[in-house]
Amino acid sequence: MSARLEAEHLHKVFGRRPQESVERLRQGADREELRADGITAAVIDASFTVEPGQIFVVMGLSGSGKSTLLRMLNGLLEPTAGHVRFDGQDLTALSDRELRQVRAKKISMVFQHFALFPHRSVLENAAYGLAVQGVPRAEREKRAGEALALCGLAGWEKSWPDELSGGMQQRVGLARALATDADLLLMDESFSALDPLIRRDMQDQLLELQRTLKKTIVFITHDLNEAMRLGDRIAVMRDGRIVQTGSAEDILLRPANDYVASFIQDVDRSRVLTASALMDTSVTAGAPLCACETATRDTTFAELCAISARLSHRVSVVDEDNKVIGVVPRQRLVGFLGDESAEPAPCDSPEGKVIAHA
Repeated sequence: MSARLEAEHLHKVFGRRPQESVERLRQGADREELRADGITAAVIDASFTVEPGQIFVVMGLSGSGKSTLLRMLNGLLEPTAGHVRFDGQDLTALSDRELRQVRAKKISMVFQHFALFPHRSVLENAAYGLAVQGVPRAEREKRAGEALALCGLAGWEKSWPDELSGGMQQRVGLARALATDADLLLMDESFSALDPLIRRDMQDQLLELQRTLKKTIVFITHDLNEAMRLGDRIAVMRDGRIVQTGSAEDILLRPANDYVASFIQDVDRSRVLTASALMDTSVTAGAPLCACETATRDTTFAELCAISARLSHRVSVVDEDNKVIGVVPRQRLVGFLGDESAEPAPCDSPEGKVIAHA
C-alpha cells in the first residue's frame, strides 16, 4: 500500500551562509535580492501533501526549482530548511546510511535520460535496484521480468539497450523503478526526451499502471498539457515558490494569479474539463430530468459536446441514483470553443420533454 508524502516549508539555498539567507527570505527578501549577493534561492517555502495512490505533478518553466524540489524529497539534496516526511518518517532527520536504505527499498526514481547501463541486458537493467538491495538472483530476475511485462516489454529481456527505441528504453527505466516495489515513485521530466507520439504512449502506460498499482507518484514536467493529463493534483512553481496547488480543473477555472492565468491560456481545456466543472448546480438535486441522454460528473468535455449536439436543450448531469445534480448549458460549452453567442433552450422548453423521478 502506498504511503503519504509531506513536504513542510522546504527551502534550498546555494551560496554562503544559507541559513541566514533563509531567514532573510522569511522576513520578506525576494530572490533577486539574494542573487545580487551571489546567493541562489532554488526552492522557497514549499509545502504540500501527496496522498497515497495519488499522482502529484510539479509543473514549471526551466529554473523554477522543480527538479531541485524533487531531489530533496529523497535526500539527494539536503534541504537548507524544512522537513520531508514519508510514511510517518522524517527523512530529513535520517543519517546517510538510513537514507540509502530508504532509497533502496521505499523510493524509486525514473530519470529523463533513461540512465540504462549499456553493458547490461534489459532484464539486468530492470533488476538493478533489486541487486543493490541484495535480493537473490533468481528472485530479482523473476520480479524484474514481471515488471517488464507490466510495461509491455515481455520478450525483450535478453536484448541490449541500444537495440530498443527511446520509448522502450524509458519503459525499462520505469520497470526498474517498479521492480523494487517502492511505495513512492519520483519521475523527473521522465517523458520529455521522447517524440510526441511516444510521449503520449508513455503517459497512457503510466495511467494504466497506476490504475492497477496505485503508487504515490511525484511527476516533474514543464509541459502543461502533460501535467493536466496526468495529475490528480498539480503544483505550479515560479521562481522557487509554489504559486498554486489544486486539481487541473481548479487551476484552469480558478487561476491564483496573472502568472498562472497566462501560463494556462494555451491549454486545450476540452481534454481536461468534465461535467463536474462545467455544470450549473443552481438546480435542486432530484429536479425533473429531461427524457433524453444524460451525463455524469466524469463525462468529458468532448462527450458533453456530442450529447449536446444531439439535444435541443441543455444536458442534465445525474448522480449514481440518477438524480439531477446540475445542468450544462450549451452556451457554456460553446463559450469554451470561443463563441459566447449561442443560447441554450431551457430544460423545460417545448424542445425538451420532461419526466419526473418516481
